[in-house]
Amino acid sequence: MADRPVNPSAPHQPSLARQPLGKIVRIRYRMTPWWLRVAVVWALSRVVTTGILLWFAARQEKNVWTSAHPDYLSFAQLWDSTWYHIVAASGYPSVLPETVSGHVMENAWAFMPGYPMLVRGLMVVTGLPWASLSVFVSFAFSLGAALMVYRMLRLVLPGESALFAVVVFCAAPLSPVLQVSYAESMYAFLLALALYLLMRRRYVALIPVIAIMALTRPSGLAFALALGLHAAHRFLDRKKDSFPLWERILVLGVMVFSGLMGLAWPFLAWMATGSITAYTDTELAWRAPYLGYHELVPFTPWIQGAAFWVPGPGGTVLLVAIVAGFFAFLFTPWARRLGVTLRIWVASYAIYLLAVFFPQSSTFRLLIPLFPLAGALAVPRSRVYRVLLVAVLIVGQWLWCYYCWWVDGEDWTPP
Repeated sequence: MADRPVNPSAPHQPSLARQPLGKIVRIRYRMTPWWLRVAVVWALSRVVTTGILLWFAARQEKNVWTSAHPDYLSFAQLWDSTWYHIVAASGYPSVLPETVSGHVMENAWAFMPGYPMLVRGLMVVTGLPWASLSVFVSFAFSLGAALMVYRMLRLVLPGESALFAVVVFCAAPLSPVLQVSYAESMYAFLLALALYLLMRRRYVALIPVIAIMALTRPSGLAFALALGLHAAHRFLDRKKDSFPLWERILVLGVMVFSGLMGLAWPFLAWMATGSITAYTDTELAWRAPYLGYHELVPFTPWIQGAAFWVPGPGGTVLLVAIVAGFFAFLFTPWARRLGVTLRIWVASYAIYLLAVFFPQSSTFRLLIPLFPLAGALAVPRSRVYRVLLVAVLIVGQWLWCYYCWWVDGEDWTPP
């Protein structure tokens, strides 16, 4: 066969095989689809986190949830996983359980139906048991969340920074909870999707996402506040960025819908039990061991918590310092790179937590919806900083498993 004629005007391009190894790696990396890069980050992080969980499972003594040295699926069923299983198996009680003194006890109404009902549906279709399917669903949504976090942050950050933000998200101290029988990974996916749609101003598409999200984890009221602040910012900035009347009406309508979805679960609990305070009384039962039985007064739980954990004026001073430092961080150059919408969400959710939750060990898990801040931590490009940060995060996973997930005798630190 004759050789092809050479075009003397074509520039000489050396083959890829003759390039330096470092350049080949960079070329191959640039040719890799974004979703594959994220999937690799997710897979590597799950290997690390699974190893940590298995290390603790091998040392776990017999407890109320498992036998000694349980396998992974059994170890993933600790704590609130049992409540989700109860919801999937038998639903919610029509009569609230009470103590001998007449106070509402802990019960299934504290756990929203999105995650357990999805797993229940898969159980009916496949015939597989709760343990395997619930963990599978959590794993699947954790991958979906990683992919969606990248897409969301890619709207405000360069691709390299957005990918490292996914590393931070996947390696975070609370990331083990994304692969056990909890609703957090499903909620993280839905929230990242909702924030992506909000940043893209796809307001109509937000409606079904908000509906499912608000029935997966308490979030409807916080997202309604974020929508209100988003609308206010767009209105104030309308001379630079038009905000037509029809969009104003649409945003406000979605805000009202989100607020109603935030109240939907307490309403359903009321309808099912006949008690208008069924949901809040149930939630308050979990803080009774710390404070006794009290009514919910917005914005007082953290003040009570400060006095409980650090008696005297020192607790209040510490609380003020933490809150002030947190909101001040949102105005730093790192956080400002996230744009206005994501910072509005972070502030809105923080305000929601301050209004209704009592600070204790499970509060760390409740901070997961602040994951857009991973983008702020990904802004510095120093390799030393990034390596040290990932190392600190992985050590944080071990500490969280030790203090919150692993059951060590009379454990008072539920996750």
